[in-house]
Amino acid sequence: MPADTHRAQLLPRLAEHMLRHGLPGASLRPLAKAAGTSDRMLIYHFGTKAGLTAAVLEHIAAGLEARLPRSDGRRLPFEAVFDELSEAFRDPALAPYHALWVELVAAAIRDPETYRPIAGRIADRFHAWIAARLDGGPGEAFRLLALLDGYALLRLAGRPET
Repeated sequence: MPADTHRAQLLPRLAEHMLRHGLPGASLRPLAKAAGTSDRMLIYHFGTKAGLTAAVLEHIAAGLEARLPRSDGRRLPFEAVFDELSEAFRDPALAPYHALWVELVAAAIRDPETYRPIAGRIADRFHAWIAARLDGGPGEAFRLLALLDGYALLRLAGRPET
């Protein structure tokens, strides 16, 4: 089996583990066990622990993006996009994604060399997703992204009514 195919087969199992256990559970041996392989094979397929972490987090981001509302191609006003996304984010199934995002941002503060590039790419990905739907400029997309991040933080802090 080609290495790229095997890597693609590992990603869903690794993502499921990371969503369940967060970044603290993302050490090589537990990830390897969850994926049904060895830590050496993970390094073979992903190059480094940082490469593995980046690939899994970006796979998770793609999975979250796939769960978000589909666009019909129309650009919507700020309030409509915010309402649509905040409604989607109320889904309890998305709570692990929010928690992992907060952990990733905290890790980017503690270890910027490793985690800031990953967090930045994921933030850029969601900014682009919002900007493509929003009837407004890039600044409005950043404002909406910041508002959604704040909303997610408050929900995780036990304040879903805000």
